Amino acid sequence: MTGRIQIDLFTTLDLVAQAPGGPEEDTEGGFEYGGWQAPFFDDVVGRSVGDGIADLDALLLGRKTYDIFAAYWPKHEGSDSAIADQFNRVPKYVASRSDLELSWAGSTRIGSDLVAEVQALRERHRNIHVIGSLDFVQTLLRERLFDELLLWVYPLVLGKGKPVFGPGTEPSTMRLLAPAVTGSAGAVQLRYAPGGPVRTGDMGSDSRGV
Repeated sequence: MTGRIQIDLFTTLDLVAQAPGGPEEDTEGGFEYGGWQAPFFDDVVGRSVGDGIADLDALLLGRKTYDIFAAYWPKHEGSDSAIADQFNRVPKYVASRSDLELSWAGSTRIGSDLVAEVQALRERHRNIHVIGSLDFVQTLLRERLFDELLLWVYPLVLGKGKPVFGPGTEPSTMRLLAPAVTGSAGAVQLRYAPGGPVRTGDMGSDSRGV
């Protein structure tokens, strides 16, 4: 069995993905727009997120997102929340080079040899989701350690904050996996798989065959 790794991110039109969920989620760099996603939530987004979570069998998280999840989801176990039940049930892996207090049941630290350890998770799990974890995602993107990048792109521009593709991102193309899905509040879901190398050309008449 070779499992797949899916990265799930909520981002603005200018590809800022810092702290979509709440004001205190990530204030690094003086970011004051935490919680920008909330005014745009709708049923389409909710169903899509719920469907994706229902099919995961492991979570792979960065340190900050793990701490946020570990402080929240165990408190909602047995609360008739399908997301809480799923997150509390499946194994959790947190990427960190530092020792951690792993209070959330089913949690394991990885990070001594991150690339090898992430690859090994594919042999243990069928459908691994990386949610948020923007700093950790930079490593996954750089090393191409993912099978799908799912972006919910929201209709606002912030002009500041941590981007989806940070410094050091390797030039590459992406391959669209499915038609876009649009929520009633204007968010657009885009699903991509890793593509190939970047190619350049000339948009003049010769390259278009006219």
